[in-house]
Amino acid sequence: MGLFDKIISMASGSLSADSGQGGMLDQVLNIINNPSIGGIPGLISKFQNGGLGDVVSSWIGTGENQPVSGDQITNTLGADKIKEIASSLGVSDADAADGLASVLPQLIDKLTPEGQLPEGNALEQGLSSLVQKFFKG
Repeated sequence: MGLFDKIISMASGSLSADSGQGGMLDQVLNIINNPSIGGIPGLISKFQNGGLGDVVSSWIGTGENQPVSGDQITNTLGADKIKEIASSLGVSDADAADGLASVLPQLIDKLTPEGQLPEGNALEQGLSSLVQKFFKG
């Protein structure tokens, strides 16, 4: 099983029935692909700037991932972004934040093999592959 097959499997297992197939993963990819975020490096920076540097470093590192709470996700991404995601998924703000808290550590962990981000094009190709495999009809 390749890296992105593992990501797809992990993300599929983390989705709740209420969010619909691909719903939470789609929202995570929207966050990552948002130009104002700056991709995975920008998202990591947001967590570091929000006082969660040790937490996000554990996701990137090769050891065990430290958990993050829905409240910490809301504080990092902003309440407006969480409301937008919750509305899109048809769930409460708390459920959206908790879902992101479950998926983001795993996704970042899988996208950072050997404790570092893949180089630019490799990361983009990996995310593209993830989308194609997960959302193929």
